[in-house]
Amino acid sequence: MPELIINELSCQKGYSTLFSKLSLSLIAGDILRISGANGSGKTSLLKILAGLNSAEIGNVSFQGNLVRSSEYQENIFYFGHLPALSPELSCQENLNYLANLQGGHTQSQVINALAAIGLKGYESEYAANLSAGQKRRVVLATLFINNAPIWILDEPFTALDTNGITALEAQINKHSNNGGICILTTHQNCNLSKMKTLSL
Repeated sequence: MPELIINELSCQKGYSTLFSKLSLSLIAGDILRISGANGSGKTSLLKILAGLNSAEIGNVSFQGNLVRSSEYQENIFYFGHLPALSPELSCQENLNYLANLQGGHTQSQVINALAAIGLKGYESEYAANLSAGQKRRVVLATLFINNAPIWILDEPFTALDTNGITALEAQINKHSNNGGICILTTHQNCNLSKMKTLSL
């Protein structure tokens, strides 16, 4: 069974230790919510799991592949605070590009994904004209197409309305039911059926 292993991770910020000797494993179907006060290391942990930052000590692997390897990176989708969009491209064009990074898709999937996250009618709108919340939604729409086994999501529910939150919850639950792993942070109550919590 696919397993994500976090082994003895320690992380410092300046002279402060955010967390130390953190070990756990996640298997197919697991949803892990990371909680803690601001500055406790939630985003730092997600970035380590995504391979964007390095831990002082410890390692992360998936199916035996270490976090910085191409084999590991092919298996993750990371959603951070800053949407990775090109302002010169439309919502549909941006989502096409993001979806191509994760494998094949159809244009109907792209249109349906934008609609599911609350961007119906914005398909041809340039990203430069979108609000910060709308830009986040374009990137989140990737989850309605994405086949990566591991989703790493930093505050994915921010700036979503009730319908958007409900749609995203359903998609995360679907991912879990299909054997995917999801690791997320959120300050909001959410309806995720198999969610465990790790407090930092």
